[in-house]
Amino acid sequence: MKDESQKPIMGFWADIKKPFFVLAPMADVTDEAFRQIVAKYSRHGEEGGGPHVFWTEFVSADGLCSLGRQVLLRDLAFTKGEHPIVAQIFGSNPEHMKKTAALIKELGFDGIDINMGCPDKSIEKQGCGAAHIKDPKRAVEVIRAVMEGAGGLPVSVKTRVGYNKENLDEWLGAILETKPAAITVHARTRKELSLVPARWELVKRAVEFARGTGTLIIGNGDVRDIFDARTKTTETGADGAMLGRAAFGNPWLFDETRDANNPVTHREKFEALIEHTHLFEKLLGDIKSFAVMKKHYRAYVNGFDGAKEIRMRLMDAPTAADVERIARDFLKNTTLA
Repeated sequence: MKDESQKPIMGFWADIKKPFFVLAPMADVTDEAFRQIVAKYSRHGEEGGGPHVFWTEFVSADGLCSLGRQVLLRDLAFTKGEHPIVAQIFGSNPEHMKKTAALIKELGFDGIDINMGCPDKSIEKQGCGAAHIKDPKRAVEVIRAVMEGAGGLPVSVKTRVGYNKENLDEWLGAILETKPAAITVHARTRKELSLVPARWELVKRAVEFARGTGTLIIGNGDVRDIFDARTKTTETGADGAMLGRAAFGNPWLFDETRDANNPVTHREKFEALIEHTHLFEKLLGDIKSFAVMKKHYRAYVNGFDGAKEIRMRLMDAPTAADVERIARDFLKNTTLA
């Protein structure tokens, strides 16, 4: 039974107009470079632009409490142009999660999110990510520890609808006991990964289950674009939608003016690719493999004759300067719009 005697600490969430559309936390994707590119091309903070909230990549609380914390702190770098921004963390040690929450508060983030849905086996072996679904008692301890360390920052949770099978009501009920500001519901079980279509009827059920608690429900899974996000939130009553894979190669994703009447051209994508690559090398080249950019090239360069060949050349390039040279040589000798 839901206790409605106390409302969540909402912080910045209280001021966001619904429905809102947010950028998903994705490992080796939503780094500082990518977020800055999305903020620029999606006109973050402007009318009809977005995302309304940024998330960092998830960061290990155990790692942030270790001697190797300096490198991990780089994953928590952000600019003033990315507010509101939420730091996502993972862990199963309540004390480490509490200390990490205090650190995030000190760093100036607007909120803290706990990853309780990642299906990566190495993460689950630590009792983290989706493993929390199998141990609701420990999950509640972890959430409360984060809230204790958060110093008044709003705390949210990103999770799935079950582990091997859907048990949304039981699992959501456990999370709601802690009064989080928001819960992102990825509408698949851990077992399903992303191999089956997301079941947004379960997001609707989550909305109904959470009604009256004050906790926001954000739907996640198979959202194609902002117009699809708006449809899904309308149909389910969700407060917002989280978009992830749709942002690959499309930093314009959250700009509602870029539609069928104002499409993004291939030349614009190449220019964004070049800028993104230089920014990645500048900000992260000393701590991340340049190969991280390959997944972006796959998405930026497609849908025209010769795309595969130029894409393979870009993916083999060792530096940002090489990527720019290849891209500009191609653009100079093509009629591509």
